[in-house]
Amino acid sequence: MSEYVKVAEIFGQDVFNDSVMEERLPKKVYKELKKTIEEGKELSLEIADVVAHEMKEWAIEKGATHYTHWFQPLTGLTAEKHDSFITAPKENGKVLMSFSGKELIKGEPDASSFPSGGLRATFEARGYTAWDCTSPAFVRHDAAGAILCIPTAFCSYTGEALDQKTPLLRSMEAINKEALRLLRLLGNTTSKKVTPSVGAEQEYFLVDKAKYLQRKDLIYTGRTLFGAMPPKGQEMDDHYFGVVRQRIAGYMKEVNEELWKLGVTAKTQHNEAAPAQHELAPIYAPVNIAVDHNQIIMRVLKKVASRHGMKCLLHEKPFQGINGSGKHNNWSLTTDDGINLLEPGKTPHENIQFLLILTCILKAVDIHADLLRESAADVGNDQRLGGNEAPPAIISVFLGEQLQDVLEQLITTGTATRSKKGGKLETGVRTLPDLVKDATDRNRTSPFAFTGNKFEFRMVGSRDSVAACNIVLNTITAEVFQEVNERLEKAEDRDLEIHDIIKEFAAEHQRIVFNGNGYSKEWEEEAKRRGLSNLPTMVDTIPALTTPKAVKLFENFKVFNRAELESRAEIQYESYAKAVNIEARTMINMATKQIIPAVIRYTTVLADSIHSVGSIEGMDVSVQTEILKKCTDYLREAKEALNDLTEVTDIAAEMEDGRDRAVYYQKTVFPAMNRLRRPVDELEILVDKKMWPMPSYGDLIFEV
Repeated sequence: MSEYVKVAEIFGQDVFNDSVMEERLPKKVYKELKKTIEEGKELSLEIADVVAHEMKEWAIEKGATHYTHWFQPLTGLTAEKHDSFITAPKENGKVLMSFSGKELIKGEPDASSFPSGGLRATFEARGYTAWDCTSPAFVRHDAAGAILCIPTAFCSYTGEALDQKTPLLRSMEAINKEALRLLRLLGNTTSKKVTPSVGAEQEYFLVDKAKYLQRKDLIYTGRTLFGAMPPKGQEMDDHYFGVVRQRIAGYMKEVNEELWKLGVTAKTQHNEAAPAQHELAPIYAPVNIAVDHNQIIMRVLKKVASRHGMKCLLHEKPFQGINGSGKHNNWSLTTDDGINLLEPGKTPHENIQFLLILTCILKAVDIHADLLRESAADVGNDQRLGGNEAPPAIISVFLGEQLQDVLEQLITTGTATRSKKGGKLETGVRTLPDLVKDATDRNRTSPFAFTGNKFEFRMVGSRDSVAACNIVLNTITAEVFQEVNERLEKAEDRDLEIHDIIKEFAAEHQRIVFNGNGYSKEWEEEAKRRGLSNLPTMVDTIPALTTPKAVKLFENFKVFNRAELESRAEIQYESYAKAVNIEARTMINMATKQIIPAVIRYTTVLADSIHSVGSIEGMDVSVQTEILKKCTDYLREAKEALNDLTEVTDIAAEMEDGRDRAVYYQKTVFPAMNRLRRPVDELEILVDKKMWPMPSYGDLIFEV
């Protein structure tokens, strides 16, 4: 790898993007493919054959020997099956390399082998992957060689979505239709398409690979199930935005180069708040491409870490006592001719289009706060949300002083006549320029914050797909747009109706707006008084998927049908139970085979010391005796907690009903895990480090 990287030369070099297609495809074929991408026009098999041939030739030039339909099943990961380009040998023993339009358009993975929530039984195996031509194919280079990856949707034989991409594309169609309809009613006759744009910031931890391999909890679950806090954590605030260590800098450089080649616009990198924690952020992209890119980012982060003798941790809470990791989903709506519908302008009180769209989103989030919360639900997020590191589990919207003032004017007087200005920030140093100050501050405690010309949804877990939250955001916004469209189309005085809608939505849904400290106990109490839902755990959120309100919403826009929603709820319950079961079994295994034997060895050494030293007349063994007593007390507590955890875990495993099992894991097994952790973490502080069977927190987060 060269020392100096020319980004413009390598960017997108492994992507079958628009410039490659325009260069390699016949003009007629390129034109037809563009219609499919931009207008949703059906692609003929004849055209697909030409595209497939050129895609194959391009990929082979990149060294590819295989292709794969790259899809996103409901495992939270991506999936792929590799097929080589070779065909049956000819009579002379030579093979041809071919790739047909049929192979490009459709694949057939085993649908019953992926989570389906009952939509597919074991004997009903057929499922299909379908090419998503709106997200460009790419060649990935790794130990398997070069693989042509074709982004696809994944559906069952009977047509239900078994993935994240299918409902995401459906939601994009829904919001495009209703947003365009609204723009036409507002007088816009030029925009032809409205697309949700997303920039997903990705947080992650890096630890030394050798130390990682000594921690069975990290290997099996992605997080530490035991671990005492080291003398230093993140309290000095010296890691956030600090100088990047050279080992990490080398890693980041390689990550960037890999991502740039794959067309991912990796833009920002820095140290995060916790030791060993970092962040990477790309530039905005259409939401379906942004979702694909985030999956690529997570894979590259893990792959490159191994090359540098490290492991990348994407769990939401890998270490207790320091900040966990999430994703910030920055969401906006943009037209094909460059209009950001969430741009307030310099005088937002006069921007009627912006105020209408803003209040529509307020209503959407207020009505469907439970769905938005569920879209970020994850077993790892249960330990992260609500701490002084991530948004609380209560959904609220931060607007800032400027927009809050505009809304208050609308609510109290019916009209808004002014907007607060930002002014200048005087530094007090003559050699420094005065800075233009934004009209409002930021609020890192808000789960859904307006940040200038976009909304930042801060709840998503670091290893989760951002597809789920964007499916919800797109669909709930489309629903309110649809309501407004129907009202405006019937209105005799459209301008007056717009004014009334803005005032009505602002007044009726102001309860969702909160600009204060979301971490405070006072806010939790205030939110309860406002009637806002508080769903602290993943299990609490899952029922939101199948309420009559949710079924009506998603079926109206054909994003999900009832069966798909019920299947996703079943999958969520099952995945929660399985994840906690693995964690509990791992704790039992570690305590039984590693921790308790280590403590027994140490207490034996102490007992021998007391016996041998105490046999010498006049020698004081009070220190050894005190430590031995503490160790044996904690050891007894640990063994009792281990017995309890084993018992309740066995009970949970025998339960048949998915929801009941998940609830039991949440309310009974998880607390039992915490009861075992407490004495073990105390023992780690007491036992000789040379005898402790695994690397400590200090070893993991400060020695990388």
